[in-house]
Amino acid sequence: MKHTILVIEDEAPQLRTLTGFLKKQGFVVIWSTSGIEGLRKTREQSVDLVLTDYQMPGKNGLETLMEIKTINPEIAVILMTAHGTEEIAVQAMKEGAFDYLTKPIDLDELEMVVRKALERKQLVSENQELRHQLEERYRFHEIISGSAEMEEVINIAGRAARSRATVLIRGESGTGKELIARAIHYASPRKNATFIAVNCAALSENLLESELFGHERGAFTDADKQRKGRFEQADGGTLFIDEVGDISVSAQVKLLRALQEQEFQRVGGNETIHVDVRVIAATSKKLEEMMSQGSFREDLFYRLNVISIEIPALRERKDDIPPLTSHFINKYAGENDRKIEGVSREAMDVLMKYDYPGNVRELENTIERAVVMTRGTLIITEDLPIHLRSVQSEGNLPHDAEGRSLPETLENLERHLITDALAKTGGNQTKAAKILGLSERNLRYRLKKYGTKT
Repeated sequence: MKHTILVIEDEAPQLRTLTGFLKKQGFVVIWSTSGIEGLRKTREQSVDLVLTDYQMPGKNGLETLMEIKTINPEIAVILMTAHGTEEIAVQAMKEGAFDYLTKPIDLDELEMVVRKALERKQLVSENQELRHQLEERYRFHEIISGSAEMEEVINIAGRAARSRATVLIRGESGTGKELIARAIHYASPRKNATFIAVNCAALSENLLESELFGHERGAFTDADKQRKGRFEQADGGTLFIDEVGDISVSAQVKLLRALQEQEFQRVGGNETIHVDVRVIAATSKKLEEMMSQGSFREDLFYRLNVISIEIPALRERKDDIPPLTSHFINKYAGENDRKIEGVSREAMDVLMKYDYPGNVRELENTIERAVVMTRGTLIITEDLPIHLRSVQSEGNLPHDAEGRSLPETLENLERHLITDALAKTGGNQTKAAKILGLSERNLRYRLKKYGTKT
């Protein structure tokens, strides 16, 4: 796309020279002979850059610059001045001009400054668009959920986002802990600052300390230069510490101090570094058991656990499976240029009965595979992995199944399983729902449907 440049110059020979040169460089050029006319064109047309003279009748270049910035602050402005007016150009820079050129204009210098200004403008626009995309991606209402359990998670996370409090997100691997952490960041006052993530499980003790706090040159073998750690990189923003339960006890001491005092020293250094970082931690481990065993510090746990968010496993919130499945179908059908209308009733039944030890991540991989493998426009049972399909036939039918139709048999089996689960839990619907892999709401629906008494 060609950039549009507005040239404001009241001297006809200079105006012809500038417009002719810029057109030869491939730009779309419009022009005016006064600041007032130039401002009108700026309001009426889409302009990327304005090249304006300072000394003009009506409004001078500085006044024109200031009004252009009120019309559209993203328009780049270059001021042209005569000899002896550099101090005016410096004032223009303070008012938002990208640069200034002194007359007589060197055309090679003009081209260089114009291209530099347009490159900067494009970079700023791209960064704004990227930030917008990130905010869109991680807004809370973009998190796919159909269950009451996840709605509660989102509600807590949304309220936590407005604070500075440390958050501890707990849940099995693959449940979406980092997604929630990013949502908290992008809904917080720190959304325009950096979000930095570090996975403690992937690093050794020595490497982890260096990763978190940085190191000085010569701190250890191969430390040939100073390196800033994740705390410094996240200054002003959010640091997401994933699998915090994998941190060694010695590193826990340093982490606790960094959280309490917002200061630390790099590995091998003596300088105390101060930062402003909001920490969100996550773990799939049972930290209370680790504390009783002495492998996780109690004071660190309470410092991290100011706001606790527990993400249920997918088998505990199966109401999320249909909307997640639909989301992943749309995602991977688009990526693979496939037209997929959805999932057959039988295939959805298989998806709903599986327990997903790998949680949402496993469901996503399953749907991606099915989108790629299906021969039609509908995902059917045969498109699903064999270990999911085998679950369908593992259950034992009740003894009175013989002679019944399939719908009657399935209904009788479901009623039998619900009754059995309630008997095992003494009528406790919450515990029974967990055994059955249903939400409490889903279980209550089935109890009403079958008229089962607890």
